[in-house]
Amino acid sequence: MTKGNALTIAMVGTRGVPAAYGGFETAVEEVGRRLVDRGHDVVVYTRGSETREKEYLGMRVVHLPAVPVKQVETLSHTGLSTLHLMTRRAPDAAFVFNAANSPFLPLLRLRRVPTALHMDGLEWRRSKWGARGKAYYRWAEQFGVRTADALIADAPGIADYYSHQFQVPTEMIRYGAPILESVAAGRIEELGLTPEGFHVVVARFEPENHVLEIVEGYRRSTSTRPLVVVGSAPYSSEYTQRIQQAARGDDRIRLIGGVYDQELLDALYFHAVTYAHGHSVGGTNPSLLRAMGAGTAVIAYDVGFNHEVLDDQGWFFSSPDDAARAFEQAEADADATARLGDAARDRARDAFRWDDVTDAYEALARSLAARTSIHRVARKARRQASEW
Repeated sequence: MTKGNALTIAMVGTRGVPAAYGGFETAVEEVGRRLVDRGHDVVVYTRGSETREKEYLGMRVVHLPAVPVKQVETLSHTGLSTLHLMTRRAPDAAFVFNAANSPFLPLLRLRRVPTALHMDGLEWRRSKWGARGKAYYRWAEQFGVRTADALIADAPGIADYYSHQFQVPTEMIRYGAPILESVAAGRIEELGLTPEGFHVVVARFEPENHVLEIVEGYRRSTSTRPLVVVGSAPYSSEYTQRIQQAARGDDRIRLIGGVYDQELLDALYFHAVTYAHGHSVGGTNPSLLRAMGAGTAVIAYDVGFNHEVLDDQGWFFSSPDDAARAFEQAEADADATARLGDAARDRARDAFRWDDVTDAYEALARSLAARTSIHRVARKARRQASEW
């Protein structure tokens, strides 16, 4: 253990820093930089970074390769990261992200590195995985439960899932939401858009994100402000074609592809009338938090995760017709829409603070370093036969 109350903490299993991809990477960057500010030594294992710097925002960065194939990219990088970690001085605690990486936990246990596994959402429900992929994720969940010293869930629904399926406790740690009070309109004007003059959806084109239902619903609506669809489908060309077909011939619908420019994304979130959120299998979704932090009213898929994150402050849909009505209502009553946007920002500001998230990670790291573990009670856990 490092001197005083400082800890050495390893973060493994993501694309690492600088954050340029998704929720895990953003969490690693936001939490890691704050842990450094509090005096801790943070080591982040990284792949695919455009830079090769060995330090970022005070965090030590270890760059290692990965096999660039969907099915094994994450596993290959995590395997190399684990081997690297085992040959160095053991950290006081490790955070491993993604239940798919659970096969490497026995190596960390062999090295006597206390480890928390971030379970993410219900990955085995995602359509991009075939039968073998889904079976692997279900197996990896159970193996992770049996092997980790602590389990991290990012939403109450995920915590309930592990309690119900495996009768094990989890650490419920959220993501944080960036709060945007003002954003210049120049970037959206480059796209021919105006403030409060469009609706937006930001999602990978996968069936469980319900982009098709959003586009179909918007097309059935009488809305006059365009729908800007941000996203692509690296693994699902057939689903992309269905979305393109649904949008074809309607000049109000603009498919602009993937956007990886955070400044432009912030402007799209901030200046939209509504943000349509179709995600259904995750827990606390970072895209939803960004829209909430921007003060944009939300039209969300009708699933418990989204109700809980929004505290029911939004419209909810389960069919294209539901979505159509929500778009129309948002345009018909500007004051009510603005109130929902303000309520979403207030919710984000109060319930999804990165400082609070860091408090929870820091407390868990200290608990792990003190050798507190669920392993004794969870090592023989079995999945319940009843489906969740």
